[in-house]
Amino acid sequence: MAITSANQLELLQTAEAVAREKMIDPGLVVEAMEESLARAAKSRYGAEMDIRVSIDRKTGRATFTRVRTVVADEELENYQAEFTVEQAKQYLDDPKVGDTLVEEVPPVEMGRIAAQSAKQVILQKVREAERDRQYEEFKDRAGTIINGQVKREEYGNVIVDVGRGEAILRRNEKIGREAYRPNDRIRCYIKDVRREARGPQIFLSRTAPEFMEELFKMEVPEIYDGIIEIKACARDPGSRAKIAVISYDSSIDPVGACVGMRGSRVQAVVNELQGEKIDIIPWNEDQPTFLVNALQPAEVSKVVLDEEAGKIEVVVPEEQLSLAIGRRGQNVRLASQLTGLDIDIMTEAEDSERRQKEFEERTGLFMETLDLDEFFAQLLVSEGFTNLEEVAYVEVGELLAIDGVDEDTASELQARARDILEAKAKAAMDEARALGVEDSLVEFEGLTPQMILALAKDDVKTLEDFATCADWELAGGWTQVDGERVKDDGILEPFDLSLQEAQDMVMTARIMLGWVDPTELEAESTDEDADASDEESGA
Repeated sequence: MAITSANQLELLQTAEAVAREKMIDPGLVVEAMEESLARAAKSRYGAEMDIRVSIDRKTGRATFTRVRTVVADEELENYQAEFTVEQAKQYLDDPKVGDTLVEEVPPVEMGRIAAQSAKQVILQKVREAERDRQYEEFKDRAGTIINGQVKREEYGNVIVDVGRGEAILRRNEKIGREAYRPNDRIRCYIKDVRREARGPQIFLSRTAPEFMEELFKMEVPEIYDGIIEIKACARDPGSRAKIAVISYDSSIDPVGACVGMRGSRVQAVVNELQGEKIDIIPWNEDQPTFLVNALQPAEVSKVVLDEEAGKIEVVVPEEQLSLAIGRRGQNVRLASQLTGLDIDIMTEAEDSERRQKEFEERTGLFMETLDLDEFFAQLLVSEGFTNLEEVAYVEVGELLAIDGVDEDTASELQARARDILEAKAKAAMDEARALGVEDSLVEFEGLTPQMILALAKDDVKTLEDFATCADWELAGGWTQVDGERVKDDGILEPFDLSLQEAQDMVMTARIMLGWVDPTELEAESTDEDADASDEESGA
């Protein structure tokens, strides 16, 4: 097949037809044709040559040209596409490195193999252009709801026609008991849009909490307008969900607005989610109050919050325990997801039993170590003393405030407590020394003998060992594993070392060893303060 005047216009007509069919720019199709013709010409003239083809966008005439580039003598590698300055002088006036010589060459006759190759190039380019168009169209729609039509099901995954492309609803993103047939209408949340080798992949979801949030935006005008905000959402897809809302207009009840007249608004969302029961909860900045709301319909007697551990203890009446936990732990699990806290639920009897056990343990500690009778030990515990350190180093006035305690008794108590603590410290230090702890760690400020022994047992025996520790290795912390918060035990966690204290101690050790320049730290701190100040002024 030769590119003659008879089929020159046919090239442009073909390009227009393909572009209309695939909804892409005709110019991209023409560029694909140019590349395919150039590839065919190279097979005729030689693969080493730089052959380029240009198709006139008006007449369809294809011009074949050979391009040669001027290069330095030592860089000459391809004699068909490059030549030296000296060689170029017979073709160009005053040639320089980088100049090009463009010569028109005769059009090629395209045999069957060349024509097939050209067709493949064009199809590949058209597919790439189609993928780019689809990606550009959908990349900004991630996080929105889309309506589509079921095309087929593959290994449990549903392929959905979303207009100008296909999307996939994976089986783990379907609500449990849902089943679809071809041509069914379906509404999904666009969870992610990624560009992949085989084209843009549009991932849909019907189980994502964001799907329910977007459905509420569609049903509740106040949420769409920003008067009501969804602050948190947790779902057990197809079964139950909890959603926390807040109103920025005091005259509008956020829960009532989301429920709607006779429950019409929430019912529309429930119907779309296959009957999923939805608890709508008022948001509260105070975490314990919010948790009490989140555990509805169960009633809560008492809440104890441990902010540092991200943990909360909830005490409920005996008859409310099963309601608070919910079927298969569903209610407490959703409340935990909603608040971002680990929740321990116990009955009033269990709470009373635990507090009694702690009281007895502390009473026994004071009786054994301070050689006190049971009544006096119980008196100390009742006044809030929990350990020997508090007794040894508290202000004398606090001991004198206890009924029946005079100055002599207070002094004797503190002396006994200090003697015991000093003996324990000496024993701990002797054991740490026996394990091979070096003076560099012993002399480090902030570490007690008991801390040094705990470090030694964990094979941290020098200041260098200590400086390589991470703050969470010392103070403990929490890690997210498969959506669950997992506790990481710290070496010094039993000594109530906070994460910030651990961080400061490790950094001090690194400075002492010369691993970190303190002036650089000060500069970074100054920069951060300046950035924070700029943000505040900007706000």
